Amino acid sequence: MKDNKNKVLIITGPTAVGKTEISIRVAQELDGEIICMDSRQIYKNLKIGTSFPDEQTLKLVKHHLFGFVELDEHFTAYDYKLAAEKTIEEVLNNNKFPILVGGTGLYIDALQKGFLNVESDHGVRTYLRKLENENPGILRKMLTDIDPESALRIHPNDVKRTIRALEVYIVTGKRMGELIKFQGPEQPKFNYEIVVLDRDRKELHERINQRTEKMLKEGLIEEVNNILSLGFSKNLNSLNTIGYKEVIKYLEGEIEYDTMVHKMKVNTRNYARRQIIYFRRFENSLWLNLSELSEEDAIRKIILKIKQQN
Repeated sequence: MKDNKNKVLIITGPTAVGKTEISIRVAQELDGEIICMDSRQIYKNLKIGTSFPDEQTLKLVKHHLFGFVELDEHFTAYDYKLAAEKTIEEVLNNNKFPILVGGTGLYIDALQKGFLNVESDHGVRTYLRKLENENPGILRKMLTDIDPESALRIHPNDVKRTIRALEVYIVTGKRMGELIKFQGPEQPKFNYEIVVLDRDRKELHERINQRTEKMLKEGLIEEVNNILSLGFSKNLNSLNTIGYKEVIKYLEGEIEYDTMVHKMKVNTRNYARRQIIYFRRFENSLWLNLSELSEEDAIRKIILKIKQQN
């Protein structure tokens, strides 16, 4: 890939679709290196619950930006954009092919379009928190009315990000999506080729259920216990993650074990649905249904897409 210095491949898709396996094979075929594009795998300590690549996988090809952010660090999509672009430059300068892998659609927007930075307004945030405390659920209703696109992307229980989206609208008069700006005549820093991996819903849901069971067998509850024993607050944004928040409720006695497992599966399936809806926004992306294609055929189509674009 040395003759194509500005090309970057993005492999995305809903959770549990099988991005890791495909991306490793593609990286090996293209002499590439993998860059994390998952808003939870960037954090330290979150391994089992985020399906963090295991040691054997990490040895197959070089990986970047996995587990490099502290759990209590404030890290935004803009921060990710800066870190990812710097890493892409380094990979290209080493004559390797950059492959971004993950299911965070907002990160794709950040890389392709950029963001206008909006400073936080403490007074607005305090008012919104008070409003939610007095009328639980009201902020979600407000966000759905004011900014339905953000409401689709933000989990109904994610009060922190809901407050941020409403804060942006109150401060600027614009929805968050409107603050993601096209660069006019300027192009994004790199030429991104997007591949979206998908599966038939029944199969995807079954994979989600199996992965949930696998996480628990591998020690997700123990992982959460260890994190909390280190003194981290259960209210951290990094822990407001499917799997971790349900386990925390179980550990605190709010829900039974079977209820915890059920909620993890249902919440993950709902999250996958929102991801798929979000990915449909990306024009000229290549969609590959892994329920209809063999892994070999999918890899061949991805490589063909890259080489045809050269």
